[in-house]
Amino acid sequence: MKTGLYMGSFDPFTNGHFEIVKQSCMLFDKVIICIGINEKKQRRFDKEFMQEAIKDLMQEEGLLNVDVCIFDGLAIDKAKESNAMYLVRGIRNSNDYNYEEEISKINEKLGGIKTIYLRGGELDYVSSSLVRVLMDNHKPFSNLVPKTILKTFNMNIK
Repeated sequence: MKTGLYMGSFDPFTNGHFEIVKQSCMLFDKVIICIGINEKKQRRFDKEFMQEAIKDLMQEEGLLNVDVCIFDGLAIDKAKESNAMYLVRGIRNSNDYNYEEEISKINEKLGGIKTIYLRGGELDYVSSSLVRVLMDNHKPFSNLVPKTILKTFNMNIK
């Protein structure tokens, strides 16, 4: 079974992330979305809440080969634990590529894990940071986040 691990903060999970997941589901038998914990970043949305909201979205969309987890550690460690053959990374621009390529080389040396890069298509400009800025400034953002995730925003903002 070919497994891909898609790790990120997903704070919040956006339509750009969702596009990467849909593409990953066509490439892999199993896709693991892993909400990574970074103690240096303060989360806006509770990680357990986001995990459940993402699970609900995958169920509603019929993406039954997707698991959603939370992990505090390195992506390569979670990939090994999950028998994932590839790390999935979304790329928006050349800055993302340069950053991700450095990490990819380290992951390959440390864990033998390959990285596959996917683009969000028309949504490749969408980031969690952008959504948070729009939210903070009371600007429209509902077209950037899946409706299932949107429904829960009012209840779970820290």
